[in-house]
Amino acid sequence: MPTSFNDLIKKAYTAFNERDIDKALSTMQPNVQWSKAWEGGYISGHDEIRAYWTRQWKEINPNVEPVGFLERANGSLEVEVKQKVKDLEGNSIFDGTVKHVYTFEDGLIKTMDIELV
Repeated sequence: MPTSFNDLIKKAYTAFNERDIDKALSTMQPNVQWSKAWEGGYISGHDEIRAYWTRQWKEINPNVEPVGFLERANGSLEVEVKQKVKDLEGNSIFDGTVKHVYTFEDGLIKTMDIELV
């Protein structure tokens, strides 16, 4: 897996943590498929991701940090993520590790799925 994909993923996480939706979306295909861990199910495309994150940040304060990268045999990239989620009062809701699995197309994120560790 090219190092550029690791850098792209780091850019996406940094933008998410900074609540910079446009910067995060710049790392994704326009028709990206995205797992909605907070609500369940999947969404497709930049507009749906923008709406999902905007709703999410009005109710919870998530922070995600990539801590490991592993190329899978099928060509996808598994990213081990340290995830901390707090409510808006600062109380911890979740503090643990999850796996985000990405595929890419033309140098951008095509899909993201979530696996619990």
